[in-house]
Amino acid sequence: MSWYEPFTWLTDLSAPVTLLLVATIAYFYGRRRASGTGTPTVQSRRELRRAQAVASELENISELIRKHVAKHRATLHRFKHRVSRLGETNQDAAMRELFREAEDILQPTIQFAGQIAHAYDQIRQQTNRLMSLADSRTDPLTGVSNRRALDDTLGGQLALQARYRVEFTVAMFDIDHFKQVNDVEGHLFGDRILQDVARIIDDNARETDTVVRYGGEEFVVVMPETNLEGACYFSNRVREEIHRKLPVTISGGVTQAIDGDSIPSILARADTALYEAKANGRNMVFRHDGEHMESILEEAMVQAT
Repeated sequence: MSWYEPFTWLTDLSAPVTLLLVATIAYFYGRRRASGTGTPTVQSRRELRRAQAVASELENISELIRKHVAKHRATLHRFKHRVSRLGETNQDAAMRELFREAEDILQPTIQFAGQIAHAYDQIRQQTNRLMSLADSRTDPLTGVSNRRALDDTLGGQLALQARYRVEFTVAMFDIDHFKQVNDVEGHLFGDRILQDVARIIDDNARETDTVVRYGGEEFVVVMPETNLEGACYFSNRVREEIHRKLPVTISGGVTQAIDGDSIPSILARADTALYEAKANGRNMVFRHDGEHMESILEEAMVQAT
């Protein structure tokens, strides 16, 4: 068996992608029939965008792997051909040349193994995102992901961060004085506020981000390949839009994954920044870099100065 045969499944992901799209169509058709209407709901359209993003990412991964496999296969084919002709030439000179070629092949082979491992981690991450479309990973009131999906997403991102230094950030939001909203306006009104807040957060997030109802009136957003500055910009944009469009405000805490982080540690850091925003008057966002906390508005003023 050739060296590449165990990896041939990686070189053609078009079939899984096709199956993904077919399954997605069937999923939404079933949901529309169950709801008695042919019009996709807001939640269905949101889920469809996410499924399309997963399909696109899987195709990108498959194309990258296909290129790596083809390049590495051609190099090894040339090397195999040189070995087969070894007996036809001056063996001493040929062996020395062969050793040099073997050394040249070694480093790309090691890199290729790392690329395969990285692709596997990416595929696993996309699988988790696809699974988050299932009802068991979705908050029934708001339609965004739930705590189970958050744990899976953070676990995958921390693995990528530890292995490949892939950065990611976490933002945590809390609706200000939400108990008062429920007490004065009623729980049905409070539920509509939760749905509207979730919609605004999700509309501002990318398809690659994971928006989670963390519990009660708290939401978490996991942003892959995003630095702290980018997460602060996103969080403040969400805060401003909610302040402008809804009769409530939110406070937020933002942090970036650092070496040695775990799921509890990164969530605790975001939570600490969030409650610093609460303690400083609410309707603001604080950032936590692992050592210091500050309002993102103060940080922006310092940069401007």
